[in-house]
Amino acid sequence: MSSPVVKIFRSRLNIAIVLLTFVFVIGVFGFKIISDFSWIDAVYMTVITITTVGFGEVQPLDQESKIFTIFLILTSVIIVGYAIKVITEYIISRDTINELKKKKMQKKIDALSGHVIICGFGRNGKQAAKKLATHNRTFVVVEKDELVTQKHLSDIKLFVNGNANEDEVLIAAGIQKASCLISALPNDSENLFVVLSARQMNSEIRIISRASQESSYSKLKLAGANNVILPDRIGGDHMASLVVVPDLLEFVDNLSIVGDQTINIEEVSVEQLYDTAKLKTILELDLRKKTGCNVIGYKDQHGKYQINPEADQKLVPGSKVIVLGRPEQIQTLNTMYNIAVG
Repeated sequence: MSSPVVKIFRSRLNIAIVLLTFVFVIGVFGFKIISDFSWIDAVYMTVITITTVGFGEVQPLDQESKIFTIFLILTSVIIVGYAIKVITEYIISRDTINELKKKKMQKKIDALSGHVIICGFGRNGKQAAKKLATHNRTFVVVEKDELVTQKHLSDIKLFVNGNANEDEVLIAAGIQKASCLISALPNDSENLFVVLSARQMNSEIRIISRASQESSYSKLKLAGANNVILPDRIGGDHMASLVVVPDLLEFVDNLSIVGDQTINIEEVSVEQLYDTAKLKTILELDLRKKTGCNVIGYKDQHGKYQINPEADQKLVPGSKVIVLGRPEQIQTLNTMYNIAVG
């Protein structure tokens, strides 16, 4: 949408065009009627009068024609001057308006904390942004092609135009306060550089990087990426799995999202579920009875996962549980324990 300032300028420009058209029409008809000029001569006299070029008259003017010409000159000077002023201000201010928009957006980015940075808005970047938006996660896109960001303004609320390999661009995206960075650039060497820079500037940030070549996997991990995704390998595995276990894979694909907005799987830290001063087990927590959700996974304080944990599994501080349920059951869980979505 256009900003109010742009709308004001366009309104003024429209007024100037209407006034110029009005003066031109009045001039043509005035010379035609008062001086009995031909249409061509009337247009010619109107143009040289409005533009004040000083060319000669097509024929001597009588008293009435001279009075009309004086009126036309005075009126056109004011209107043409106004039109030039509006057009000049509009042209000059367009850069200023864009600069103000960027400053306003940068102020919003600077106020963020715990957000996600997506470097590159190609196929993988777009899909990541779509998923994050579904989960109501705040994200900032870093994209060097301004045409791409302008094209997807409806999908990108916050963005920084620039090369993600440059430290100042990552700083502008809020790298120091971000919780996660997704490097989805098409070139592995560029992703490697982004990972190195991001890890240097924020040692605690979680970094997820795309890789095209399997040989880049270990390099990106060594550079500081927590997770390295190989889209081609995942795509091949997915297609093969659809042949081997199609129904099971379809079920797994629908675990996290049903439709566009409803979530049916959630990862929750145990501190959000109870006071860990006195340890409880999964059985004692009894989420199934309270919310209808089932605990299908457990991640201990060291990051080790356990699938389908036992009922007597103690929920220690720093650990997390993965729960599964219908969307309304997940909503009950979030409401009961005041868990903020996203």
